[in-house]
Amino acid sequence: MKLLVNFSRGKGRKPIIAQVVRDTGVLINVERALIDSSEGEALIEVPDEQCQLVRDSMANLGAIVRILDHGIRHDESECVDCGACISVCPREVFTFDDAWKLRCEEGKCILCGKCIEACPHRALSLPL
Repeated sequence: MKLLVNFSRGKGRKPIIAQVVRDTGVLINVERALIDSSEGEALIEVPDEQCQLVRDSMANLGAIVRILDHGIRHDESECVDCGACISVCPREVFTFDDAWKLRCEEGKCILCGKCIEACPHRALSLPL
C-alpha cells in the first residue's frame, strides 16, 4: 500500500523513516522524496498488512500520513490515446494495448505529475 508522508523538520533532524523501520521491523520502499531544510514529503510503499502499524508509528513521530488508494487518475472519456504521457513517465505507468488504446498501471505511479503537464486533453489527474 502507498502512503504519502509529510513532515516538518522544525523539531529536529530525526530520520523518521529510519526510526519507523527500526521500531516496527517493517521494510519501507521509498518511491519518491522531496526534502529540504524545513520540511519533507515522501511517497512510500509498505506491505498492506502492516500499513496501519507504519502509519501510526509515523504519526506518533509527528508526520502527517495519508493512505493513497489510487495513483494517477486516467479519464478514458477525455483521453485521445496520443501517448504523450508515455514518453515523460519515469516509471512506465502508461502503455498501449494491441488496439493502440492507452493503458494505465496506476500502482506503478510515483505521483511526480510529469504526465499531467504533458497531457494535451487534461485526461490525467493526481489523487491529492
